[in-house]
Amino acid sequence: MSTSPATLVEQIATSHAVGLADGARIYAGDFVRIRPKHIMTHDNTSAVMGKFKSIGATKIHDPGQPVYAIDHDIQNHSPENLGKYAKIEAFANEHGVDFYRPGTGISHQVMVEYGYVTPGSMVVGSDSHSNLYGAIAAMGTPVVRTDAASIWATGETWWQVPQVAKVTLHGTLQPGVVGKDVIIALCGAFNQDEVLNMAVEFQGEGVDCLTMDQRMSVSNMTTEWGALAGVFPFDETLRQWLHDRAEWLAGRNNPRYTPEDVERWYQTRLEAEPGAHYAVELELDLGTVIPHVSGPDHVKVMHALPEIQQEKVKVNKAYLLSCVNARLEDLAAAASVVDGKQVAEDVDLYVAAASGNVQAAAEEKGYWASLEKAGAHFLPPGCGTCIGLGAGTLEPGEVGISATNRNFKGRMGSRDAKAYLASPAVVAASALAGYICAPTQYEDHGLKTSVSVNGPRPSEGSATRILDGFPTRVEGRVLWLPVDNLNTDGIYSGKMTYRDDVTEEEMAAAAMENYDPDFAEFSKSGDIIVSGLNFGTGSSREQAATCLKIRGIACVIAESYSQTYVRNAINNGFLCLTSPALVGHLRKVHKNNDGLTIESGNAVIDFERSVISLGDADYPFSPLGEVPQEIILAGGAENVVKARLG
Repeated sequence: MSTSPATLVEQIATSHAVGLADGARIYAGDFVRIRPKHIMTHDNTSAVMGKFKSIGATKIHDPGQPVYAIDHDIQNHSPENLGKYAKIEAFANEHGVDFYRPGTGISHQVMVEYGYVTPGSMVVGSDSHSNLYGAIAAMGTPVVRTDAASIWATGETWWQVPQVAKVTLHGTLQPGVVGKDVIIALCGAFNQDEVLNMAVEFQGEGVDCLTMDQRMSVSNMTTEWGALAGVFPFDETLRQWLHDRAEWLAGRNNPRYTPEDVERWYQTRLEAEPGAHYAVELELDLGTVIPHVSGPDHVKVMHALPEIQQEKVKVNKAYLLSCVNARLEDLAAAASVVDGKQVAEDVDLYVAAASGNVQAAAEEKGYWASLEKAGAHFLPPGCGTCIGLGAGTLEPGEVGISATNRNFKGRMGSRDAKAYLASPAVVAASALAGYICAPTQYEDHGLKTSVSVNGPRPSEGSATRILDGFPTRVEGRVLWLPVDNLNTDGIYSGKMTYRDDVTEEEMAAAAMENYDPDFAEFSKSGDIIVSGLNFGTGSSREQAATCLKIRGIACVIAESYSQTYVRNAINNGFLCLTSPALVGHLRKVHKNNDGLTIESGNAVIDFERSVISLGDADYPFSPLGEVPQEIILAGGAENVVKARLG
């Protein structure tokens, strides 16, 4: 039993793991069953309801665990959408689950505002921006819909503890520089997938200068940085914020926690242990951060304001909304910029608060009136334009400057539009000027950063226990796919994803056809696919995993994955293994071969020793624990849940 020093993320994971022996710890790379404190779903609750019923569940295991908060399509008042919301509310009432109606606020804001997220807890959500909960010193991370249904039915799901990155923040921010500027700087400065699929822990004296609103902005956009979580420490700033929340909750007869709880948590708080292993260690001097703009079309492409404002990039629409930047400090910053001024004649400024409570506070403090007098268009508290729904979406040829978290092509409207990301103050200043600019001038002396790569946490080296019925060895022909970031469209065409009449034979034939049109003729049952970094990136479609399973592919081995892809694969009984060493070997062997699919001998996968034998050499892979073995044996996570439900 290992007692090596643990990161904060590893300690939180251990505290929520199910079935551990007394004193046992889990570490990065381990597969475990976990019982999160809460599981949040929003408009997608209806889809999870379908999953829940399909596995034969009839009652929620713990009605206090799920939270339903409607926020995505709340401007849609069609009978169909209103009917969907009514069904979700009726289901919540039937099972005694907390339900927050449209207009209450964005789901993530609701989760922190109403006290569901607490320090040291693990809170998951069926939404990629569940990372926001890390600002509360919690492990906030996304799960897919099958996981959500499993948690509803049994209180549990499976999880692989991610590798952990440490980001040390030094110094203090310059006046007018905010959390959004920090995360844009991190995304732009470290844009080579340094933290891809990792959990990020923020440390250092620089954390002290970040307010809670700013920490939520940073944690939220660790998603766009490629991370699975962004966790801050439990410090005095958070301690005071929790006391304020406890007072607020008590005033609404909703004492989800009390001041006494806060003090107890603080005295027993979890902290990263000296000597804990971090896969990568990054440093940023906050004093060198100035406002930056991301885009267009990419979060990790950034421009310093002094540089881009010289170009006078004309904007048509400006947005102050979303789960990353629509809290009270954000509205205050924008209001101070526009106070007494008018939005440019040919610019539309759209504003939506993160919640109804935030809007009420902004109205009380006069921020709302300042924005209204400047000519802002107000939208209800929710997601809306951020995801291309409702009023104010970008039209072909338009340019938007937005305080949201994503600016992917077509995300906020037309694919022929362009979107840039910036802080609320920059959005407001740009709306006034009609082009991208900052309200204050800054000198750009460059970001002061450093990076140290340590690699994944080493395995403890003991043999893996193999469950009865699970093979100890698998042998198959290796098909080398020499590409990084092979996306789900390449694996399974988007044009087939929403067809309900596709047969299994058609799914198998379509596997990889967008990547390699000859794959169907070249591959055969029992083959092993090996590919590069970030395999399965892109959409969350489950068919990108199931089509390979139906095709008869034994498993996929990659240098790294989109974790959504891995979850979908294992949830559907399809095996994914991680072996950077094997991938590195094949890169060298085939560096002069430009084929799309390359036969590369036969490999033997030894699950007990966690090695892959190819030729005369062995290449280690991350051990496959008992939890994924159980799911693979059962043919998928839904079957595991069905068995547990009898």
